[in-house]
Amino acid sequence: MNEQLQQAHTREAFYRRDRRSVALAREFTRNTLAEWGITDRTDDVLLCVSELATNAILHGVPPGRGYALRLCGHRDGVLRVEVRDSGTGDLRKVNTPYRDLDADSGRGLLLVSVVADKWGVGERAPGKVVWCEFVVGQG
Repeated sequence: MNEQLQQAHTREAFYRRDRRSVALAREFTRNTLAEWGITDRTDDVLLCVSELATNAILHGVPPGRGYALRLCGHRDGVLRVEVRDSGTGDLRKVNTPYRDLDADSGRGLLLVSVVADKWGVGERAPGKVVWCEFVVGQG
């Protein structure tokens, strides 16, 4: 196993409901991955952070609230990305990536499902957590 994840790591940041926060979330992620020495799959991770943060802003965060981004590096070489929001919503819709390829939008979770090794959604009170995982440190 790569030395970078011999210890478990967790970092978290909170962002307000603002489109500019997506760039801040990517920067936070890029800096965290560099600090942890994770250099493979950076583009995949950043793409998924962008998509999950954008979805939180557009569909999950009520006005006046925000979302949390959590990065967890596990000893087994798995990096987990979680975006937690406090909005309501039908988890079945979130758990099914939109597949209307002729639409102007709605492909974010489809991209996440293709790029990440695993992904899913879970309940929390209030709101939900949408997560994805990547095997890192292999290259």
